[in-house]
Amino acid sequence: MTSPSPSPVQPLDVEAVRERVNAALAAFMDEQGVLLGKISPGLVPAADALRDFLLDGGKRLRPAFCYWGWRGAGGAADSSGIAHAAAALELLQASALVHDDLMDRSDTRRGLPSIHRRFEALHRDSGWRGDREQYGAAAAVLLGDLLLIWCDELFVRCGLESAAVLAAKPVFDLMRTEVMAGQYLDVLEPVAGDSTDALALDRAQTVLHYKSAKYTIERPLQVGARLAGASQTLVDAYSAFGLPLGEAFQLRDDLLGVFGDPAVTGKPAGDDLREGKRTLLIALALRALAPAEAARLDARLGAPGLTPEEIAELSELVARSGAAERVEERIDVLMRQSLSALDAAPLADEAARATLLALARAATVRRY
Repeated sequence: MTSPSPSPVQPLDVEAVRERVNAALAAFMDEQGVLLGKISPGLVPAADALRDFLLDGGKRLRPAFCYWGWRGAGGAADSSGIAHAAAALELLQASALVHDDLMDRSDTRRGLPSIHRRFEALHRDSGWRGDREQYGAAAAVLLGDLLLIWCDELFVRCGLESAAVLAAKPVFDLMRTEVMAGQYLDVLEPVAGDSTDALALDRAQTVLHYKSAKYTIERPLQVGARLAGASQTLVDAYSAFGLPLGEAFQLRDDLLGVFGDPAVTGKPAGDDLREGKRTLLIALALRALAPAEAARLDARLGAPGLTPEEIAELSELVARSGAAERVEERIDVLMRQSLSALDAAPLADEAARATLLALARAATVRRY
């Protein structure tokens, strides 16, 4: 008996999912905006800011992997419930970004003011009393928390059978714990880590796994699979595919954080250097550079008031170290592992296999 031919996947298949997730988010944010407005008119700027933040751009990568994880497990293509469940992951991502921008003192996100900067500007333009930076920070903490609450709310009442939601909820909860743990370790490393010790690379790898790799691809796939009632075999296959792919995705992002074009990334040039990110790329560079150059990179990474000239100097040090080439080699190895696992995965829908392959390539083949 011959196996069925893979269903052809058109670009619109991916875009249609994105549009459905955007529609679910828009409807949910409209509903929450009404609620906030009823509580107080003072909350209208908060509702508007969160709506703008959620609906103005974003690749919707995590919802896409959740949806296609569902499809690969035999979930119905036209289910409205999976669109809402997948949209909940975007609320989680938005929460993480609002808090991340505050912790990193980032001025922009996707080319627009970050949430804390937006509320600093509101304070200034309104002529209010007190410290506008403190107000912006407080607003960002609270609104990020609100998004975290809402992601749980949207997931639980997505419209799928309660038994399916209950089966997926442990993975959803684990994903949230892992990303917060990874975020904390990312904050811990610059202040407590020793960049010269033998465990620096291991610590960078741990942050990479929990802050990004698992959270971006592996767990969203598994959430979608559990919602569709997948077997443990498929859940494990998604892990074998998603974890190396998530790592490759983050390594690509780390390269963009140092060498990326602001027109492409939506962030200032060398933003990871300005923010002091102790990524695997940086750990490799510190290990490879001559002692004096490594000391210079280590001392100035994340230093207050870095000038554009210093950013260019640090970027050049990283480039000269050969770390970028090593990261590219690692991405290639991880991609081979991931795609081999995808080939072997027992998917119920061949259209899902083709689309996951396309998503994998889109997530990792991003140039500077």
